[in-house]
Amino acid sequence: MTGSGALLVVGDVVTDVVARHDAPLAAATDTAARIRTLPGGAGANVACWAARSGCADVRLLARVGTDSASWHDRALRRAGVRPLLVTDPEAPTATVIALVGADAERTFLTDSGAALRLAPGDWAPALLDGVARVHLSGYLFFAEPSRATALRVLRDARAAGLPVSVDPASAGFLAGLGAEAFLAATAGAACLLPNTDEARFLTGRPDPAEAAAALSRHYPLVAVTLGPHGAVLAADGHITAHVPAPPATPVDTTGAGDAFTGAFLTALHTGASPTEAATAGCAAGALAVTTVGARPDGGTVTG
Repeated sequence: MTGSGALLVVGDVVTDVVARHDAPLAAATDTAARIRTLPGGAGANVACWAARSGCADVRLLARVGTDSASWHDRALRRAGVRPLLVTDPEAPTATVIALVGADAERTFLTDSGAALRLAPGDWAPALLDGVARVHLSGYLFFAEPSRATALRVLRDARAAGLPVSVDPASAGFLAGLGAEAFLAATAGAACLLPNTDEARFLTGRPDPAEAAAALSRHYPLVAVTLGPHGAVLAADGHITAHVPAPPATPVDTTGAGDAFTGAFLTALHTGASPTEAATAGCAAGALAVTTVGARPDGGTVTG
């Protein structure tokens, strides 16, 4: 595969409310903050970073509420993504409040809204027409009916001979589902892209390199992101590369992993080796932490 065909991302679209505060949160009173409302969502962010990284045809299937469907549609198109948005008549668009401290680390408060209501009826194998690679946001596996939808996408993509990658998405939600259940649900995926905390939870191994090696016995290719320390790659139970991250002064770490994933998948899509793809991913992640919000340009929407 050398870049022909589309990247189809099946995942989530979220309205992010990013609150950056320099002082620790003060209980039962006010804490000064700089607050912005931006388009986000792990799946949507990956799609936008893939487009920014040079993937010519990026498509996104996700479910949104009527409250902000047109706003998100414009944001995705502006980023170069072809939106395949299903409008939910009952639930609002998913919303995340991201609390970003002085150290640029973020804590999320998540209302999944319409995102995890992506239903099997929203999917059709015809959506794979012209597609060369599929990426699934792990958030879909954390609830019904979206888990049933993700399983159907994985099944149909494998039947079509397409590689599928999965981002586990959230160590907190993984804990609710359970490691064994997640590994079983994502069996057959060609690539897993966890961060350090997710890899540790899925394997019980505190060392991220050991966790990557263990996971690569379940998935042909594993890339574990290490924040400012880059990423480690594993295949067939062995570490194959440790790729450093470029230096960066972080402002907001929201979406750094999504940036890595989007650039990593685009590089693989255009024929790069996994190590070359991880280098591209680390560069995108380092860029992402220097701006507020999870999108390449901060996600500003006009019009």
